[in-house]
Amino acid sequence: MDVPTKINTWQMVEPGKLEKTTIDVPELKPGEALVKIAGCGVCHTDVGYFYDGVPTVTKPPLTLGHEIAGTVVAGEASLIGKEVIVPAVMPCENCAICAAGHGNRCLKQAMPGNSLGIYGGFSDYIPVPAGDLCVVEDKKDFSLETLSVVADAITSPYQAAMKAGVKEGDVAIVIGGTGGIGVYMTQIVAALGAKEVIVIARNKEKLERALSFGATYTISTLDKDAKAISGDFRAYSKEKKLPNWGLKIFECTGTKAGQEIALGLLTFLSKLMIVGFGMVKTEYMLSRLMAFEADIMGTWGCLPQYYKPVLNMVLEGKIQVKPFVDIRPMSTILKAYEEAHSGKLVQRIVLTPDF
Repeated sequence: MDVPTKINTWQMVEPGKLEKTTIDVPELKPGEALVKIAGCGVCHTDVGYFYDGVPTVTKPPLTLGHEIAGTVVAGEASLIGKEVIVPAVMPCENCAICAAGHGNRCLKQAMPGNSLGIYGGFSDYIPVPAGDLCVVEDKKDFSLETLSVVADAITSPYQAAMKAGVKEGDVAIVIGGTGGIGVYMTQIVAALGAKEVIVIARNKEKLERALSFGATYTISTLDKDAKAISGDFRAYSKEKKLPNWGLKIFECTGTKAGQEIALGLLTFLSKLMIVGFGMVKTEYMLSRLMAFEADIMGTWGCLPQYYKPVLNMVLEGKIQVKPFVDIRPMSTILKAYEEAHSGKLVQRIVLTPDF
């Protein structure tokens, strides 16, 4: 298998500015692998880094992109020739946080497009730690680039569901359940047995689609404030005789409006998971948490050991991916950023190298 000496890449040289360039393939250390990239998804986090100047661990110039699938071409001998998904966050496995079972939030973690040196997924090759690569033994009728979204858009919601303890019979609410992560959050809680999955979002057409992908009921936020949306949910709960406690709420938008809706729905013994990233500040009376004995929790990335079961859920059809993916050449990266930044995308863009 040919091993390149150069990596073609689209670097962010400063926030808002991209440059196509080449960088050297580094000398691989023991336990590392060089992956030929099949595709890399455009995540909301990438867009935030690019336009809003959200600080990455590695400062520009660096290559963004952390939703990666590809083929190992060098490094760890047992993996050469294997098709793999690269976890969005790869823990060090050698610290107290990892030992405590929270490797997804390891402070020494390697994240492409953030803390893996200058290397990211909007390239044709990437050097990565080999230990946590998720091998795709049989991708069935999926293209490898389609499966790149498993690296974050699907596994991160799964981590949130695990942390929330979603179980058979739960009532789950997904705010932003029609977005890039929300469509998978909706499907995951449904697949895990939630008896009611209420999706709250703006676009009525996308909400109608959500009913075919795990949602049992939808509420449009169009021309409504958080209080009105809460009223709609209470009316539905009363009609369906749902409990007013123990809700599992997933805020996937990262917006002030989404967070305010989520906080307005929080009630007794409920859990609110903050899944969507944003830079907004939202006020809340913390004493309500005491009165409700409720939890608000953040969730970051996904433990590498969850990747295989999530991949199996995709391959078995429990989580639908193809309707939500739009594969494009990597040379269209700037347009992809612009469209993702507009917030109007129906599908998640996956870029394939065409240098």
